[in-house]
Amino acid sequence: MNVLQHPSRRSILVTGGAGYIGSHMCKLLKAAGHRVVVIDNLSTGHREALWADECVIGDLADRAMLARVFGSRRFDAVMHFSGSSQVGESVHAPGKYYGNNVANSVQLLNAAVDGGVKAFVFSSSAAIFGEPEYLPIDEEHPENPVNPYGMSKLMVERMLADYDRAYGLRHANLRYFNAAGADPEGTLGERHDPETHLIPRALQALTGRAPALMLHGHDYDTPDGTCVRDYVHVADLCQAHLLAVERLWKGSDSASFNLGSGRGYSVGEVLATVRLVTGRSVPLVRAARRAGDPARLVADSRRAREILGWHPRHATLAAIVKHAWQWELGLRGIVDAADGTRAPARPLVVLSRVSNGRN
Repeated sequence: MNVLQHPSRRSILVTGGAGYIGSHMCKLLKAAGHRVVVIDNLSTGHREALWADECVIGDLADRAMLARVFGSRRFDAVMHFSGSSQVGESVHAPGKYYGNNVANSVQLLNAAVDGGVKAFVFSSSAAIFGEPEYLPIDEEHPENPVNPYGMSKLMVERMLADYDRAYGLRHANLRYFNAAGADPEGTLGERHDPETHLIPRALQALTGRAPALMLHGHDYDTPDGTCVRDYVHVADLCQAHLLAVERLWKGSDSASFNLGSGRGYSVGEVLATVRLVTGRSVPLVRAARRAGDPARLVADSRRAREILGWHPRHATLAAIVKHAWQWELGLRGIVDAADGTRAPARPLVVLSRVSNGRN
């Protein structure tokens, strides 16, 4: 694993560290020699995905828990991944998204300020931009979210700017396009329930863990009529987070970065790549377009490359699908790791509950 070597061990709080991206981030931070403390309520995360020194099982809505965590430990940075992330659900249940993504982020920010934290890395989203006015989408693109999920992410970005001005809490907003893939070593991957992301959903259809894939829309103004998206490997996303927090530790100002490969792939191209990697065709059912799905979304990540020095190592769609397929096979019990051997054991994680003033 290619990691940065830091001059000293840092202590980092990771919210949502038992989830998909958060767990990969924790593994990378541990490999870089840092102490990692996770807060996760395990509502969507998985205990066995934890890669940390300690996990506090709790909810960010619990002020007493946050006060105890920040009052008893010193953190050099907070990385915030514990947001709800289903676009369709946000339309039907906006209260959940404004409650979890916005109100709980306020609680976390207040506790971080009280705890003397000066560096904050936020898991944001390309959903803050809404319908693209031009492509590729850079950081200066107008922000016009079209659903509560995107709006909730934008609201946290605005709050972070205010907290920077008021309290000196410097931050990095990392706006993902389509996070995909799995740990190249085979120890971690996507485990959403239900799974809504295209690549793992297609692979589940191959292994029989899910029914045929619903192809939503095949008449878009794209070369093959299917939506075009920019996929970025989860390991590369995490590397960008590590670079971003390192930049803040060096005293740099707050900034926002779009994270993508800069290359769009249609749903048809994704399915063709799945067929190439697995040797099997994904069973499909054609369905109507989903409301609010833009025809194309592609990132301009030049700022991240130039300022952070971010150079994705798994930038091809084939690499993303290969690692996701290895993970899917592992979930079926066919292999334990990428090379067919048992995955390396995780370090011992101390589980604790901190609530209502009690450990």
